[in-house]
Amino acid sequence: MNKKPLILVSNDDGITAKGIRTLVEVMQEIGDVLVVAPNSPQSGMGHAITIHSPLKIHKSDIFEGLFENKNNHTVEAYESSGTPADCVKLAKYYVLKGVPPDLVVSGVNHGSNTSISILYSGTMSAAIEGAIEGMPAIGFSLCDFGSGADFSHIKSYIKKIALQALETGLPKGTALNVNFPAKQSEDIKGIKICRQAKAKWQEVFDERADPYGRKYLWLSGSFVNHDHGEDTDEWAIANNYISIVPCVFDLTAHHAISILNDEWEIL
Repeated sequence: MNKKPLILVSNDDGITAKGIRTLVEVMQEIGDVLVVAPNSPQSGMGHAITIHSPLKIHKSDIFEGLFENKNNHTVEAYESSGTPADCVKLAKYYVLKGVPPDLVVSGVNHGSNTSISILYSGTMSAAIEGAIEGMPAIGFSLCDFGSGADFSHIKSYIKKIALQALETGLPKGTALNVNFPAKQSEDIKGIKICRQAKAKWQEVFDERADPYGRKYLWLSGSFVNHDHGEDTDEWAIANNYISIVPCVFDLTAHHAISILNDEWEIL
């Protein structure tokens, strides 16, 4: 890197979340930081965008004076009423007037985004939106859903991964899905480049009643992993490794094209 990079930071837990504060702290050690993040939690929003209501965006001073900056890097922050994908669009086309940042980072998410969760994740949707726009992009998640989760053990890894992406780039149209094990007594063993595990959420709809006796449903359930491969993100996290899964936004089932052409009589 011969110039000071501009790094866009977003998330889905909202601009006040502990995880994004950790990410901003690390990124301002690397370059100038622009934060455009939701003004409220947007977890599970997937790649939703706002099209039927106005978008609001306001400058925020939430990160001013929080970090000791020895490199003279700036942090400029905005909070938006939009989704994580909206925030990346707003950053590039409204705040930066079409000038792409050098790197898009999203998170650090409070909770795992391994396996199928990437499809629901607002954290990863911000990263994938960056990839759609042709920018190197990374989504970071910590496998700890607690509000008091400890992010201290992952800061050095976040910095190493971000610097590597800036120095060597990423394959075109690719975003990285990075998941960190929760803090334990033992140190993280290392980093694994993985595939997405074949696992899913087994949903349960809990039927309840409000004070007036009217029924409503509350979504719950459990995560079921039927994939026993040792090259998956689930295996890596279970064995105290950091998992990195390269992701693309092309959802074409390429293997099915020839099957449909050969077997469908209507074609």
